[in-house]
Amino acid sequence: MANLKEVKGRIQSVTSTQQITKAMKMVAAAKLRRAQDSVTQMRPYAAKLAGLLQNLSSQGSSEEGNDFTKVRPEEKILLMVVTSDKGLCGAFNSNIFKATNKHIEQHYKSQQSRGNVHIMPIGKKALDYFTKRGYHVISDYWNMFSPTSFESSSEAAQFAMDAFLKGTYDKVEIIYNEFKNVATQILNTEQFLPVLPPTDVDNSFAVDYIYQPSREEIVTELIPKSLKIQVFKAILDSNAAEHGARMTAMDQATDNAGELLKELRLTYNRTRQAAITKEILEIVGGAEALGG
Repeated sequence: MANLKEVKGRIQSVTSTQQITKAMKMVAAAKLRRAQDSVTQMRPYAAKLAGLLQNLSSQGSSEEGNDFTKVRPEEKILLMVVTSDKGLCGAFNSNIFKATNKHIEQHYKSQQSRGNVHIMPIGKKALDYFTKRGYHVISDYWNMFSPTSFESSSEAAQFAMDAFLKGTYDKVEIIYNEFKNVATQILNTEQFLPVLPPTDVDNSFAVDYIYQPSREEIVTELIPKSLKIQVFKAILDSNAAEHGARMTAMDQATDNAGELLKELRLTYNRTRQAAITKEILEIVGGAEALGG
């Protein structure tokens, strides 16, 4: 009977867990709809702004008046790594950590050995991970998801932009999960600074703008705005991807709990039948002993 009691306790425990995972899946689904709406509304604006900037940049010299486009030897690197604040979202965060470590190993091994690779974590999981492993961490901008806002992401972008202009960093990159659909996140590593000139520009579709004020002034104003939008879009993408990953993980956990419950109930019934059979045998044996 001790075994029967143990199996019954496990059934109750798994049932409670299944109820929690169902609730978490529903919460993630509701949050995902809002996050997906935000990122789908942002993407056309960001693409149009980037296209306008490329069109303007392609019509002039790459040296024209903007310090954000200056390419320097890559001695000091800043990586903006976007994760979530919470767990229970499958391999969402671990994939980012693996990708970041691999990226450093492949591209910035010598800089890392000299302590010239710094991490700007966005999300508590990134803050905890890189702090515990002894990375040089800029910990002022990790809290971007409660709530997600353009103002908070602009502060992080402005810090990176100012540091690049001062020469604190020679290159800045963003590593994040891009939202594709509920079940799929795409790992992205984007160059943030220096701003690269367009490589494939189809001049047959170039727009002949009339500039007021001058083209140089417009480019100078557009680049900082475009950079801030780039960071904000990465955060929105990561936020939507996180909720999609959590929804998928909780759905799988609910299904796994259901399968485990089937096995436990089968074990419970078998154990119960075995206990009843044993009692019957004992009664029959006792009756035969008395009769004999």
